[in-house]
Amino acid sequence: MATNTAGTASTGTKVRMTHAPIVSPADTPNFLDNEFVPSKATHWIPVYDPATNNLVTRVPQSTAEELSMAENWDRLAASITLEQGKTFNDARGDVLRGLQVAETACGITTQLPGEVLEVARDMETRSYREPLGVVAAICPFNFPAMIPLWCIPIAVVTGNTLILKPSERDPGAALILAELAREAGLPNGVLNIVHGAVDTVNFIIDEPAIRAISFVGSNRAGEYIYSRGSANGKRVQANLGAKNHAVLLPDADKETALNAIAGAAFGAAGQRSLVEKARKLVVSAGFEKDADVGPVISPESRRRIESLIARAEREGASILLDGRGCKPEKYPQGNFVAPTVITNVNTNMACYKEEIFGPVLVCISVQTLEEAVGLLNANEYGNGASIFTKSGSSASYFQKNIEAGQVGINVAIPVPLPMFSFTGNKKSIAGGGANTFYGKPGLAFYTQQKTVTSLWRRENVHSGKQVVMPSHL
Repeated sequence: MATNTAGTASTGTKVRMTHAPIVSPADTPNFLDNEFVPSKATHWIPVYDPATNNLVTRVPQSTAEELSMAENWDRLAASITLEQGKTFNDARGDVLRGLQVAETACGITTQLPGEVLEVARDMETRSYREPLGVVAAICPFNFPAMIPLWCIPIAVVTGNTLILKPSERDPGAALILAELAREAGLPNGVLNIVHGAVDTVNFIIDEPAIRAISFVGSNRAGEYIYSRGSANGKRVQANLGAKNHAVLLPDADKETALNAIAGAAFGAAGQRSLVEKARKLVVSAGFEKDADVGPVISPESRRRIESLIARAEREGASILLDGRGCKPEKYPQGNFVAPTVITNVNTNMACYKEEIFGPVLVCISVQTLEEAVGLLNANEYGNGASIFTKSGSSASYFQKNIEAGQVGINVAIPVPLPMFSFTGNKKSIAGGGANTFYGKPGLAFYTQQKTVTSLWRRENVHSGKQVVMPSHL
């Protein structure tokens, strides 16, 4: 006897426990935007009951439109491109580096078990970590998905609730993350998004219920948050400004090194040399498929970058490649600065001292590796530093003597994967680097260690016979 049930074996409301043929088997739908949605596919993959080889359902080869609906990675990236200006590929990288933290957090609870030791007769000491309770994160504009994802997974997996304030200049990615967290089953009240500027920050700093604050941003804001937050008895992890140096030695593989440096400086991928190819980089809006360099976030940012280039020129530097006044034909009203290369720079110039936040590469010539290391160590920032060389001895010298939290050897941006911690040094991280992001230090930051010592004397053990009957079944 032929029978039929609503839906497929996986989506129907009834449990099918018969091998009888199914009349007009239902096609397997997509699950998009929290709903079962019939596919518009033109190609289908049949699924058969192995016991009878009767058709059970058809699985769609989902259309490109359906696949893109399911791709929250692209949805997040699109929000970043629209609000922050990054090229779409660069925005996808922003999301990826954050997702790596989320992925690591899924298995990081193996690092949370406590310890126990019998320290004397009948006495033991236990040590374990407990959640802080309510914690907060204040995020910058330049990584709208990555920095929230530095905080959300680690704060939540350690048992806390989180108040997150995205940058008021590009909040969209954080809101999408909150929506996805809700769909994933995060309980109500665990993740909260608030908006605003100084008043919101001051509330977070002063609110007694908030036990810890994570911050990424400028030194001015970060030092204020660290000082006032610490004075209020809060833990504060604050990653601050940076001037990330790359040392290029004569023996380096020039093609590889210059490609890496150009990619790091201008946000462009592919086979690029430093100045010659930088001229060929396409400056355009982030959704344009051929765009290598997108706009900066605001007219104020563009004016600041261009003023630093002009000041470098006044101070005696050479503008080898000038990106000021860039107006792409399709987007003449945009906040564009084209790739810029400044040479003949010294360490007293503003373009060297200040974090530029734009596609500007500053070049300084030195005579020896020792001089290069001394120059880097004299800089007040110590976020990251790289060396490009074929010499293991030179690399070893650099690694041991450089004062930077993150060191790259033939790697332009030495940000570690999240099983390690995002470290810093000097003025690039508040509090001397005691509180860093994700990895084992991130777990420690979001938890409070508790030590319990107990004494249960063995002579107090009740040794008499005892019968306990159940009072109910």
